[in-house]
Amino acid sequence: MATIAVNGVRLNVRRLPPRNPRGGVPPTVVFVHGAFIDSLASFYFTLGPAFAATGFDAVLYDQRGHGRSGRPATGYTVQDFSADLAGLLDALGIGHPVHLVGNSFGGTVALDFAWRWPDRAASVVVIESGPATPQWAATMRAALHQATRELPEGEALSWFVRQYGALSSARRIAPDDPHIMRLGRGAARLIASTTIAGDIPASAVLSREEIAALRCPVLLLNGGQGLVAAQTAELASLLPRVRVAEVPGQRHSVLVEAPREVCRIALGWVGEQAWPSPAPGTVPGAAAR
Repeated sequence: MATIAVNGVRLNVRRLPPRNPRGGVPPTVVFVHGAFIDSLASFYFTLGPAFAATGFDAVLYDQRGHGRSGRPATGYTVQDFSADLAGLLDALGIGHPVHLVGNSFGGTVALDFAWRWPDRAASVVVIESGPATPQWAATMRAALHQATRELPEGEALSWFVRQYGALSSARRIAPDDPHIMRLGRGAARLIASTTIAGDIPASAVLSREEIAALRCPVLLLNGGQGLVAAQTAELASLLPRVRVAEVPGQRHSVLVEAPREVCRIALGWVGEQAWPSPAPGTVPGAAAR
């Protein structure tokens, strides 16, 4: 692992070099994890190695405030996170367009990046997520208000377990599950020590016209019983180059609870974008006229 200074914050980065490269500059895939309870580990143990084994240059990193990256007291809007992504690519010397895979809040960051730096995004896979919109901001504001209101009363952990078990997981979650309790304690510390709970809902949002202007191809990959079905339907009607895929029986935590199926779908789709098959009757490598 490496630590790289970006926008005044030290980001923890893990890069998985491509195996079995196909020649030329290997396409880069950057994995962007979710907020509060997530880190690069969710991709390191699921999609990252498979993408590297297929010939991609896989970049995984802990977003600011998460994992082993620095935790500044302020600066947690979606735009702060997407600016970190741009700065990380600069620091790594990656100038070609990259493929982005974002989980939950990471998908929101990836779409914001693709809109702000369209020439740097080759494609985006959005797992149980969507762009920052007025409705998204209102939902985040309400959820985070509830979490922060209950924090002083010592209820953050029970609130988190209830939300995770009811909304996120297809598994039955015990109220004292040690893994969930650990994640909840980390989320509580992040909320208590930074302005993230106020910054995220205050992020700049995208209008319908701005979403429709996104040029790169987008895959919307959801759990069949996830949280974003209504938003996905609207996005699919707006985005000019979009595909929708679902993993039946899964909820918001589809990445970590059904990693093989998510990997099969995401890897196949990104592979189509990175190495498109030639049209029938054409010679591979021949220039279009």
